[in-house]
Amino acid sequence: MKMNFKKISLLLSTALLMVACGGKEAKKVQTASEVEDAVASKTKMLDIEKPQLTFGFIKLTDMAPLAIAKEKGFFEDEGLFVSVEAQSNWKNVLDRVIDGQLDGSHMLAGQPIAAGAGFGRQAKLVTPFSMDLNGNGITVSNDVWSKMKPNVPKDGDGKTIHPIKADALKPVITEYKNSGKPFKMGMVFPVSTHNYEIRYWLAAAGIHPGMYTADNVQGQIDAEVLLSVTPPPQMPATLESGTIYGYCVGEPWNQQAVFKGIGVPVTTNYDIWKNNPEKVFVMTKKFVDENPNTAIAVTKALIRAGKWLDEPSNRAEAVKILSMSQYVGAPEEVLANSMTGTFEFEKGDKREMPDFNVFYKYNATYPFYSDGIWFLTQMRRWGQIPETKSAAWYGETIKDIYRPDIWKKAADLLVAEGQIPATDIPDTDGFKPATSDFIDGTTFDAKDPIGYINSFSIGNKD
Repeated sequence: MKMNFKKISLLLSTALLMVACGGKEAKKVQTASEVEDAVASKTKMLDIEKPQLTFGFIKLTDMAPLAIAKEKGFFEDEGLFVSVEAQSNWKNVLDRVIDGQLDGSHMLAGQPIAAGAGFGRQAKLVTPFSMDLNGNGITVSNDVWSKMKPNVPKDGDGKTIHPIKADALKPVITEYKNSGKPFKMGMVFPVSTHNYEIRYWLAAAGIHPGMYTADNVQGQIDAEVLLSVTPPPQMPATLESGTIYGYCVGEPWNQQAVFKGIGVPVTTNYDIWKNNPEKVFVMTKKFVDENPNTAIAVTKALIRAGKWLDEPSNRAEAVKILSMSQYVGAPEEVLANSMTGTFEFEKGDKREMPDFNVFYKYNATYPFYSDGIWFLTQMRRWGQIPETKSAAWYGETIKDIYRPDIWKKAADLLVAEGQIPATDIPDTDGFKPATSDFIDGTTFDAKDPIGYINSFSIGNKD
């Protein structure tokens, strides 16, 4: 059993300093052996193959498990010395992980799936850890909101009723079309949850967001709304400039639009698909094969971070950490709008939303095969996967990418250490029960992906 040398040195130096100063606690820890015994009694140290690691992230609230695992010492508890570096965009994240410049990264859930399923750059990537549930919103410009608002139902007090469906946007799009202006909206990447969520929201109201083909990788064939890629931190500025009229992005960039007075969030992905998976942590299959204990240790630290984040009393501290320039770098009041159990829609219309950001509850950290299969169905629905696939193909493909076996090894060690209760490990074969928690009432059964795809009125058909 190996000990984190940096931690031993730090604690031993502290102990010797206390002796020199005549401190009353000096005799509690005096030798490296005693320090090792104290730490090892809690953490089951693995034989780490690669202790020095560099991980990437995009400046979004849902990178929080990485920041917390580093700042709270969870990585170091596992004998890992981790550098966490912000990246410019999602393509850069993918390329740097594949090329080995990053050992792992915060990543869009669709990226490792697309890389293994035939869309975009191909590589063997694995996901042992799901970073969060929910966390996204759809925001429109003030001008678009002023035209949508008369179409939105209100309660007896004149307050808008949520969730707001894209039905309220449909006449606005028609107005733009009749005046010869294409209606443009932003999302963060072609295989992002955001792309599929905004398409789902639009299509549920009969608005066609466009199809992909081998010749049209923009996904704009027959589109009534033209969707284009904008990096998350640039969304508010792009909206303010008038280049786009709305967008789907993760926090804090919806709340930033409210804070700046340039736009209004109209719905969240919690309403489009309740407790949907969002980001994942990704490494290459080669890295995991060559460094299996390191992969388990990383997953242990991230699970602990997720659990820490979902303690309500820790959210204020998490906001302070995320506001640091090396992490998200947004103002604390903007981050707190969603991270502390509320979400602000129209300015001043702040509503309770305790599950907007979930990092541990509801088995949020577990990489369910079902979640991955849902992404494959959306790639097929919108033409990113152009060929008809058998039902078996969906399950076989995702089992090479989602790795609950790594998660389970990490979680079992955490149970043995007393870090998490055994009841937090899901009793599952990797599949969730069928759910109808979608804005259009559609039922998703991961074991019948073709039936799910065929249930849509807009999109590809098998």
